[in-house]
Amino acid sequence: MVPNEMKGIFRSILVVIMIGLTLAGCETGDGETIALNVAAERTAIQEVLMRQQDAWNAGDIEAFMDDYVKSDTLRFTSGATVRYGWDAALDRYYTTYPDRGAMGQLTFSDLAIDVHSEEWATVFGSWHLKRGGAYADIGGRYTLLMHHGTEGWKVLYDHTSQADS
Repeated sequence: MVPNEMKGIFRSILVVIMIGLTLAGCETGDGETIALNVAAERTAIQEVLMRQQDAWNAGDIEAFMDDYVKSDTLRFTSGATVRYGWDAALDRYYTTYPDRGAMGQLTFSDLAIDVHSEEWATVFGSWHLKRGGAYADIGGRYTLLMHHGTEGWKVLYDHTSQADS
């Protein structure tokens, strides 16, 4: 065999092994193997997002933020600005959306939830704010890095972009 063909075969074997290990389960610190139910974790993450959507649509920004990690490790990126910490992200929401008219009605769609382990997942999706009066409708895309800790799934990194009008 040609060396490049061998590299391709080796890579394919590694991918199959990694997929098998992911599907088989995860090992805890004491060597115990637990099954990772990817479908159940995706459902749990989707429930977090729907809870956020409901809180937003009720005009409750703090309840919306309950599903973010309440720590200085939270990273929120929007446009060219990166904010660190839960308080900074909360302040950004209050500044950007000062009243119910600015908040509008939030809809999340086009969700792609990838569960990487019992502790880590990424979410890719679209957001849309239907607004009225002086505020135009807006929307865009977002990518979330989510961490599962003692309080369940929480957003650790949020990178949100707004589509051009």
